[in-house]
Amino acid sequence: MGLPHSFSLPYFMAQTFYAGYGWYRKHFAVPASWSGKSVFLEFQAAFQQAQIYVNGKQVGQHIGGYNGFSIDITSAISVGDNVVAVRLNNNWNAQIPPISGDHTFQGGLYRDVFAVITDPLHVAWYGTWVTTPTLATNSGSSSTVEVKTEVQNSRSAAVNATLKTDIVDNTGKVVTTISSQQQIAAGATVTFDQTTPAVASPSLWHPDHPTMYRALSYLSDGQGNVDTFTTPFGFRWFSWSGSQGFSLNGSHYWIQGANVHQDHAGWGAGVTDSAHYRDVKMVKDAGLNFIRGSHYPKAPAFADACDQLGVLLWSENCFWGGLGGTWGSSGGYPSNSADQAAFDTNILASLTDMIRIHRNHPSIIAWSMGNEDFFAGPAANVIALLKKEVALTHQLDPAPTGRPAAIGGAQSAIGGTQPGPLGDLAGYNGDGTGYDNPGIPNMVSEYGSNTNVIRPGSYDPGWGNLTVTNNMPAQPAWRSGASKWCMFDYGSQMGTTYIHTGIVDYFRIPKRSYYWYRNTYAKIAPPTWPTSGTPAGLKLTSSTTTLSAVDGTQDAWLLVTVVDSAGNPVSNNVKVTLTVTSGPGEFPTGPSITFTPSGGGLASDIAILDGQAAIEFRTYYSGTSVITASASGLTSSSVTITSQGSPAFVQGQTPPADSRPYSGP
Repeated sequence: MGLPHSFSLPYFMAQTFYAGYGWYRKHFAVPASWSGKSVFLEFQAAFQQAQIYVNGKQVGQHIGGYNGFSIDITSAISVGDNVVAVRLNNNWNAQIPPISGDHTFQGGLYRDVFAVITDPLHVAWYGTWVTTPTLATNSGSSSTVEVKTEVQNSRSAAVNATLKTDIVDNTGKVVTTISSQQQIAAGATVTFDQTTPAVASPSLWHPDHPTMYRALSYLSDGQGNVDTFTTPFGFRWFSWSGSQGFSLNGSHYWIQGANVHQDHAGWGAGVTDSAHYRDVKMVKDAGLNFIRGSHYPKAPAFADACDQLGVLLWSENCFWGGLGGTWGSSGGYPSNSADQAAFDTNILASLTDMIRIHRNHPSIIAWSMGNEDFFAGPAANVIALLKKEVALTHQLDPAPTGRPAAIGGAQSAIGGTQPGPLGDLAGYNGDGTGYDNPGIPNMVSEYGSNTNVIRPGSYDPGWGNLTVTNNMPAQPAWRSGASKWCMFDYGSQMGTTYIHTGIVDYFRIPKRSYYWYRNTYAKIAPPTWPTSGTPAGLKLTSSTTTLSAVDGTQDAWLLVTVVDSAGNPVSNNVKVTLTVTSGPGEFPTGPSITFTPSGGGLASDIAILDGQAAIEFRTYYSGTSVITASASGLTSSSVTITSQGSPAFVQGQTPPADSRPYSGP
């Protein structure tokens, strides 16, 4: 099975999903050149209890489904054939957050996994921390760069290590540099704390011009360079105020955004890096400037896309107050006292990893402790845990450059205590959007939960409870912004009431409300809506015709449209099948997928609506793939996608993708 992967593949918004155990195995060759090196397996996430074995020996384990981790496998491998096995389970566990939520909790290796080979003297996993401490005090005219770099020495002897750090702009020019030495004992890890000379007139990161820089770390043992590590970052500063709202780079800036869940049609939680990029780009293309990462830490590729495209990101821990469901309990905090200490430990561990992994992203402007924890109970425990999270956030990302500790969904009291003031920043959801000035930095973290909106929907914003003036959200000086619930339809264990709340459907086709936002904020007129006509053919298009890797990081989004004899889109729905007619590749259902008219409603199925259907295509072999869209009595349409990398697809030898028929919700 190629990664990323969900246990529930193929998944199409069903209320239920597989919960249990699953094994992954992969043989890999270790060359002689790896001898004397340190070898790690780096997982970007594994849901949610993982045991990792190499050649039959357990080399590590991990608890928690939303953050990455690194496992040292050096002592377990040998030159020649090796096998890694990962045992996972996504069973509900009262000690592992979240224990409830309105989304799904699909097991699997649903994010990227890499083998990383380094010298035993190397920069540690996510071991750099880059800040610009004097940028705000100099009003952006110049700033030093502080780089804290953890260096691990796994050699058998001490090393006098030299770390040279270059700060490189977006043209590749070195704008400042610094070098320092430290003695590192065998088996020890030390932190190099370097502050560069000031960079004059840095190009500031901003949604309108998201300029990125890089810190290039060159580690030497006195005999030569042994490790190079790259850390993207940006020059920017911001502030949250309880009276003046949000400011970015010294200027007031209104936040207008949307909440985003991570799962995609068919593939479920197993989403490629390029699909994350397209999601962020759809937000940006709508003229929005902010994403709330509801309600768990997002993939590194998602945060990378926010940096590159210029979208502010609220990064949220997985402490969800919750609503119960088929997987979980009726609250978000364990009711059994025997589970509570471990739950608290795992919440704080998740927060620690989220901040370590994502701390260098300029797009991130808040660390959220969770969502709607007033549902969680028992109140005293929840309040105490939120306070611990806030204190830990201040320790891990301190002022003046650190992000605030936010309380997401803070509108209702927990045991008589208003949760918002427990942190630095409050986010108000739903019925909390009409609150008067709370006297603390704040924003609307969710508004307009419009349920059961089936594409195409209506051309309106769906403001919900949000206070609106002249069909635009009210912007009192003390409010920092507002974030729509939500951007994309998503799978939910709570059933159909929750899943169709996006302004874009599960297959990533916009509803008409998306075009309202794009017209209002990006000033792009909406398209002409298709009307009923006489179907004559199909038009198949792809988001790309070239995939530069076949490692599961990239895919192509395919859109099929029913057209009349003149090639104009029509809203008629006909049964359409996409088939990989030659070459490598697959859909969530295997080498073909069929879209069926839904008859005016939509359950958890594979539907064609308003004359359009879409799905993501991926391949784990290089070659030329031809995909054809066909329907009875209509002219077919094809696209050709060229994929690069290895292994190569060999006609007649490479096995085709397995058929994975969808059996319904």
